[in-house]
Amino acid sequence: MKNLANKTVLLTGAAGGIGACIARQLIQAQANIICVGRSVDTLHKLVAELAAKSGQVIAHPFDLKNLALIPTLISDIEQPFGPIDVLINNAAVEKFRAFQDYSLEDIQSMSTTNFLAPMALTQQLLPGMLARNSGHIVNISSGAGKRGAPFNSVYSATKAALINWSEGLRLELTDSEVNVSVVCPGITDTGMFHALETAAPEQMKITQPETVAEVVIQAILQNQVEVMLDGLTNKVFVALSQLSPQLSDRILHKIGIVETNQNCAQRQLAKERQKERQKERHYAH
Repeated sequence: MKNLANKTVLLTGAAGGIGACIARQLIQAQANIICVGRSVDTLHKLVAELAAKSGQVIAHPFDLKNLALIPTLISDIEQPFGPIDVLINNAAVEKFRAFQDYSLEDIQSMSTTNFLAPMALTQQLLPGMLARNSGHIVNISSGAGKRGAPFNSVYSATKAALINWSEGLRLELTDSEVNVSVVCPGITDTGMFHALETAAPEQMKITQPETVAEVVIQAILQNQVEVMLDGLTNKVFVALSQLSPQLSDRILHKIGIVETNQNCAQRQLAKERQKERQKERHYAH
């Protein structure tokens, strides 16, 4: 896809830090955007900001865990706006935990939002893209999908699944002009580490969400099949993980990833339990 001008883009997770930055980049590229997310207020604030610049942009609040309603979502979008040219599967749920502390609901929620919803959306949009012989699907994965992260194992599993599905789908579409890209950010300066007031290990590179957004646009315009942020160092570590998992385990311990993620898990669990106690006291009164 040579340019995004007047192309219609469906962006999930638009209310989040990376999602909002992607939306701003899309507006600069003169695309028309349907912003999907759960936070109604945040979505409408983002749309108001973008609409003041240029392009056509709308908010469409929707919880992607409602898989059965995704066909209706697509119908509601395409009837007034026409076919979707680009799908950006950005929405994700991340929860730090020791594995034994996850509830089945936690596992189902992350699996549905991070992996099943992108497949369900693609399943609805792909026939039309193939009929037009034009389209692009971008799946936002993670460095954790390349090498499983401790105390974040379920999130890692969903992101690894997203990568593998993207690879298989891309090969299926070789003879078409429908392209698939997967983008793997590392630690970004937004989201969980901020919410949990936890610093990333000093040896780890922190990527700005604006940089991730620029890479997403570049992946579409240059038809890049996979982009790993953090450059050569991260690629070498992923390759090393395949050659010697034991050595890469020791490295993750050495640089503090295991300890940091364990701290995140403890903080997040403590915050959620505090909220539960506050709710109980509220209802008691």
